[in-house]
Amino acid sequence: MASATLSTPVSKATGPRKGMPKWVWALPPVAVLALVFLYPLALVVQQSVQPDSGGTSLGPYADVFASSAFREALGTTVWLALGATVGCLVLGFALALVIAFVPFPGGKAVAKFIDVFLSFPSFLITLALLFVYGSVGMANGLWTDVTGAATGPFQFLTTPWGVLLAEITYFTPFVMRPLLAAFSQIETAQLEVASSLGAKPARIVRRVILPEALPALAAGGSLVLVMCLNEFGIVLFTGAKGVTTLPMLVYSKAILESDYPGACVVAVVNVLISVGLYGLYRVVSRRAGA
Repeated sequence: MASATLSTPVSKATGPRKGMPKWVWALPPVAVLALVFLYPLALVVQQSVQPDSGGTSLGPYADVFASSAFREALGTTVWLALGATVGCLVLGFALALVIAFVPFPGGKAVAKFIDVFLSFPSFLITLALLFVYGSVGMANGLWTDVTGAATGPFQFLTTPWGVLLAEITYFTPFVMRPLLAAFSQIETAQLEVASSLGAKPARIVRRVILPEALPALAAGGSLVLVMCLNEFGIVLFTGAKGVTTLPMLVYSKAILESDYPGACVVAVVNVLISVGLYGLYRVVSRRAGA
């Protein structure tokens, strides 16, 4: 009797529980995503096919694609993004090697500062460069004080090379962070064995460290490429009037020209390029991991 009495509550406790379906928990994030991202994006796409004359037409796309300003902005955006990505990969790899494998005082503090640097807004770094190398910056001021010249020699920040320098300066830590994480997984015994066998530092980097760093380089490089394609603050704050990228063209058409369909067309093209590059990166990374 006692065993029969005790078996009843146990069976009830272990029985299946009825609750809300799992898909219900996905509704809040999906609703937030639709409201914050998908709905504004749908409005941009809708506006891009609604010319000022009324109706629905692909005329805004034809007008934008036929304009030389769009083609120049597209070319400038692509080469600046590619140049900044290559510069960040080279500089980030070199700096990460020094921080990870060359012991020096304050190395850990530098590694922690990189994490803090990632939170800085891009225009802050650009303003710092302007204070140093701007037309009235410290470098030009020192030159004019010493030589008595009317202007200084450093005028490159208002050129495409100045924008490229600012982007490399700002985005390099985005490459260094995954590299430092990858380098922390490398066994020091591998480096010691390679060194004891007579391998020089360059060979150790090429044969031992670089293969381990390739996934981190791909991740950091793809992130920098996409971010450079959409960078607006650096180009704006450098004051490079002759440098027009796709984000700057969106700003120009929307704010200065009040051409909202044209601005939406450029924005849609920019989004498609970014999403396409991200999709290509996912395909390549999946094949590399297969």
